[in-house]
Amino acid sequence: MKKINSALISVYSKEGIEPIIRKLNELNVKIFSTGGTFDYIKSIGIEAIAVESITSYPSILGGRVKTLHPKIFGGILGRRELASDLTELQEYGIPEIDLVIVDLYPFEKTVVSTTNETEIIEKIDIGGISLIRAAAKNFKDVVIIPSVDEYTNLLSLLNEKQGYTEISDRKLFAAKAFNVSSHYDTHIFNYFNKEAQIPVFKQSILQSNSLRYGENPHQQAIYHGNISDYFHQLHGKEISYNNMLDIDAAIALITDFEETTFAIIKHNNACGLASRDKLIDAWKDALAADPISAFGGILICNRIVDEETALEINKLFFEIIIAPNYENNALEILKSKKNRIILQKKDFVLNNKQFKTVLNGVIAQERDALIEKPEDLKVVTHLLPTDKQISDMLFANILVKHTKSNAIVLVKDKQLLASGVGQTSRVDALKQAIAKAKSFGFALEGAVMASDAYFPFADSVEIACNEGIKAVIQPGGSVRDQDSIDFCNQHQLAMVFTGNRHFKH
Repeated sequence: MKKINSALISVYSKEGIEPIIRKLNELNVKIFSTGGTFDYIKSIGIEAIAVESITSYPSILGGRVKTLHPKIFGGILGRRELASDLTELQEYGIPEIDLVIVDLYPFEKTVVSTTNETEIIEKIDIGGISLIRAAAKNFKDVVIIPSVDEYTNLLSLLNEKQGYTEISDRKLFAAKAFNVSSHYDTHIFNYFNKEAQIPVFKQSILQSNSLRYGENPHQQAIYHGNISDYFHQLHGKEISYNNMLDIDAAIALITDFEETTFAIIKHNNACGLASRDKLIDAWKDALAADPISAFGGILICNRIVDEETALEINKLFFEIIIAPNYENNALEILKSKKNRIILQKKDFVLNNKQFKTVLNGVIAQERDALIEKPEDLKVVTHLLPTDKQISDMLFANILVKHTKSNAIVLVKDKQLLASGVGQTSRVDALKQAIAKAKSFGFALEGAVMASDAYFPFADSVEIACNEGIKAVIQPGGSVRDQDSIDFCNQHQLAMVFTGNRHFKH
């Protein structure tokens, strides 16, 4: 057990610090401080010693240098068990410091709020981060509080042990301190690396939540992040690991649609999708594509859910619904199921980088944010597609981009008729889609087909043609592209190339 006799306080955020200062004063702890923190402590009627009176140097360079001095860092790093260290502290008039409380300049928030580089650079904390590392290194003798997030824990400790700490307390705070400092430095590095493009993997997320389990009950899982940054959870049970995967897939899909659109997600793939003038019509047509798979699915739309639509949705068992907002009556209807998760999506942009662990390492790539437009299409057949076919093909092409490869999507009138998902051959994906469409009573005459990658042979367009499909959108790029083109020309099919593959694994 060690008693806290002195403390250095240098914090950016003063919120929540007053009770700590008053408790330290009650325990007769000598308080050192500087700058705005010193002024704050004096303003609440507590005595403090200015760091400048110890160092004999004022705050200089516009506040850039305040605590960076041997008389401060010696007091933190001095090893109390070493007689030689204690002798040097006494020789140079360096006071021992037993507690360091720091809250760093808000670099992350500044990067988000401004593009002014001068302002951003000034929010790189130098003295604070140095104090954190020094105090954490000397955890055998010093308690380090590295952020406002630990104020409550410190106050509880002071009240419980009346100014004493155990080695386990100090070591835990040291671990948290290095977590804060490494996170802070990671974000600074990533800011600079936007230009430098040094090929290294550095990511840091402070917040995390344990999930009930992973993909299966025998697997443990954690979500590193803060889901409340992206949604208001208005109702329902805790979100699971598999829910997180489906939610991510749902958000990525719906983001690519501007018209009133409803989608139903199952195992990261859309089993229903439609765009309509009215939300209720979009829902009904999305559900029609596969009402069996929709059971227990994830629903998402890009418009406010009204009462009429909620009444129809409520007839189906589903796990999650995501929307920008809900009418009051609609929300009450949807809340009728106790465990149903209801999420209100906030405005946010998905990260442009994606990461995946492989072979004990990490692969990273840019998100596939490409959305083809009419002017990007190259007509490769004699027959030109109609405007309606172009509209349907672009709709289908967005959807196939978000479908597990090998993927085929069949669309008519901006409604998903069926998709072939995750097949080892493109022909199998097409056959799966056709069989599924027929099982739910869809006529494929006049439909369009989208493929996530080129057709290596003409067999896929031949099968599609035999089912009445009249237009095809695909990337092109096969050495046998001409075989597919020739077949389309011989059988009055329109086909366009995008030049862009959209694999999703």
